[in-house]
Amino acid sequence: MEEECTVNMTVRYLTKKWTLLIILELYKGEGSTRRFSELQASLPGITQKVLSERLKELEEEGLVTKRVDATSFPVKSEYTLTESGLGIIEIVRGIKAWALRWKIENLPCGGQDCKVCVL
Repeated sequence: MEEECTVNMTVRYLTKKWTLLIILELYKGEGSTRRFSELQASLPGITQKVLSERLKELEEEGLVTKRVDATSFPVKSEYTLTESGLGIIEIVRGIKAWALRWKIENLPCGGQDCKVCVL
């Protein structure tokens, strides 16, 4: 059955708009951690609602953990990639390698690690 296909089940949440870019932005943070406001600033065009929804989905899938610091105002929410979330970075690198080989000529991108990408 198609519904039981591992790829099909995984693609359902990984291919939602912004999901892989959120994971990549978390990876770029120190300790693979970023605050909600940092994520929003690094992803032009994402709405607060969509970012919140995607982070909740990633947390439910075990790819991200959330830590809330209520001792300060405003309350700070930090998100960190789990070991499982870090594993997806290899998939992102694979997508990048495929794109550079077959679809996109981008020498600066090819010469950078995604963790330090500023493109």
